[in-house]
Amino acid sequence: MDENDKSRIHSIRLTKKDAPTVAHLIQRDCDIALRDLKEDSYFQPADDNNGPYALELYIEENRLIFHTQNNVQEDLPYLVLSLTPYRRLIKDYFMIVSSYDDALRDGKPSRIEAIDMGRRGLHNEGAELLMERLSGKIELNFDTARRLFTLICILHTGKTHILR
Repeated sequence: MDENDKSRIHSIRLTKKDAPTVAHLIQRDCDIALRDLKEDSYFQPADDNNGPYALELYIEENRLIFHTQNNVQEDLPYLVLSLTPYRRLIKDYFMIVSSYDDALRDGKPSRIEAIDMGRRGLHNEGAELLMERLSGKIELNFDTARRLFTLICILHTGKTHILR
């Protein structure tokens, strides 16, 4: 197995409990992020070279939990991040999705394009924050961080629980 195959996510699971019905565009974002992460990601936890990795993400008491398992089924140390720094970004994400949905219904291409540009900027900001907060713990490339930011927003739509 070459090094690129080892430093990636081979499976990902979002653990949610009692999640409300998710809007079509949010579900689409989730499906695309999950697919893209499985097909092309760079994810390298510090102090472990036994990838590729299985990743479970969930929220517990306003904290994002990364539960990572390496290719030899060893649990890596749980990584816990406060969601407070993401509060505004998550709020903006749902506002943009709602605006985008309205613009699609109205059929205004210029509005859709403007909202999409704002959405890309929001995802870039979320990815940069995630990369900064994971520095020294998990190395990510920018595209992987953008997709994980999408999933952080998706997780915020409902309550989650710990499997252990």
